[in-house]
Amino acid sequence: QVQLVESGGGLVQPGGSLRLSCAASGFTLDKYHIGWFRQAPGKQRQGISCISGSDDTTDYADSVKGRFTISRDNAKNTVYLQMNSLKAEDTAVYYCARLQGTCLMYGIEFWGKGTRVTVSS
Repeated sequence: QVQLVESGGGLVQPGGSLRLSCAASGFTLDKYHIGWFRQAPGKQRQGISCISGSDDTTDYADSVKGRFTISRDNAKNTVYLQMNSLKAEDTAVYYCARLQGTCLMYGIEFWGKGTRVTVSS
């Protein structure tokens, strides 16, 4: 019953923007830490952003800081990732996950299935 569903991926040119959504069902998002991760083909999955369920503190990987913004819309039970100034190296499948622990020290409770982002001319 509990699940996360990502959407909003697609093809975008370098320098462009995209907004990803992570919609929760079966639980209330604002009570949990939610992380965004990405994985390029042949690469390890890496955490890129997180929003706390306790105090709404946000964290970003250095690779996306200043370009990406994580946020919540509690009415829609959805976490967003606004991605601006996209680069080719942002190309990956993007996943959201519910976390156990905190945004800094966490375990993965479960993942969404991912949404693909391709940044290319």
